[in-house]
Amino acid sequence: MLTLYIDADACPVKDECYRVAERCGLKVFVVSNGWINTRRAPFIEQIVVDEGPDVADDWIAERAGPGDVVVTSDIPLADRVLKAGAQALKSNGQPFTADSIGSALAGRMVGEHLRSMGVATSGPPPFSARDRSAFLQALDRAVVVARRAAI
Repeated sequence: MLTLYIDADACPVKDECYRVAERCGLKVFVVSNGWINTRRAPFIEQIVVDEGPDVADDWIAERAGPGDVVVTSDIPLADRVLKAGAQALKSNGQPFTADSIGSALAGRMVGEHLRSMGVATSGPPPFSARDRSAFLQALDRAVVVARRAAI
């Protein structure tokens, strides 16, 4: 069974994930460091991990593999699941790929370095309806790819 993992602590597209999962017959794991209001459905399982850096990421990375889709904005987690054979999507629909993950990791390191030196950096742009739509399209494409890989 195809599985959708949601890195849920700051995910703005959980409802979209549930709709696609229900329509496509996916199992969903909603993983967070604390309790969050999650839709109750037989195909959705909420996982609350211990507090701490990367505990939710570790839980997802230990389980995601070929045929799975992970929704996350966490670049190191995306790198780990890509290496395990899963697909990774940002909440704006942008996929992480083997070709893009290296530059994403490098950009993250540059940003961390600048912030450690006291340089103010901007965060991501505000989440928009266009991002939500792009995410739905990207998730549908990812499910199709995962199904083809499973055949």
